[in-house]
Order: sequence, then C-alpha cells, then structure tokens
Amino acid sequence: MSEKNFKTATFEEKMKMLYSKMSEKQQKNGREQIIYMCREYCGKCPSYEGTGEESLAFCMVGKSSVITEKKACLCGQCPITRTMGLRWGYYCINGNALELSQAEK
Repeated sequence: MSEKNFKTATFEEKMKMLYSKMSEKQQKNGREQIIYMCREYCGKCPSYEGTGEESLAFCMVGKSSVITEKKACLCGQCPITRTMGLRWGYYCINGNALELSQAEK
C-alpha cells in the first residue's frame, strides 16, 4: 500500500497492513512509541487526571479498570487518531479500537 493509500485507508485496513508486515519486535516497538505519545493526550485528559490510573494508550490496550467517569475526551486531538483513522473516543471507558471496530460488525 502506498503512502497516499495509507492516508485514506480505514483503521481496519491500516491494522491489517501494518501487522501483516511487522515482526513481533517491531510491533512491540510500535506499542512503546504509542504509549510515549499518549503521555501528552491520555495523561492530560480530564477523564484520566486525578484517577490514579497509570496505564496509557487505551485505544490500543483497552478499558481502564480505574477510570469510570466521562469528564472529557482528548482522543480526537491525538495524532494516533488521525494517523490510524480512529473514529471512536473514550477508549479508557469503551475499550480499544479493535474491540470497537468488531462491535460494529
């Protein structure tokens, strides 16, 4: 898939393309990069702050067992949302993008 096609692909198409071509080590490194980026968004989100939650990257890892109140969501501002074509929010409460994608089917 070309860079142009990647930009216009759906989240599901991007996941298939990326994970089919990545080694386990590359996948692990990718997850670490996402978690690093999430400090700026998940870590500063009103729904996250003050809860005692320590995890990040809910769009990838899924629901928090600590966050229960929807105060506000910064997911739409996150570069991962734009890059990966994510179309949901409140991953910390609703679950990861793959789960939400499969729930639509």
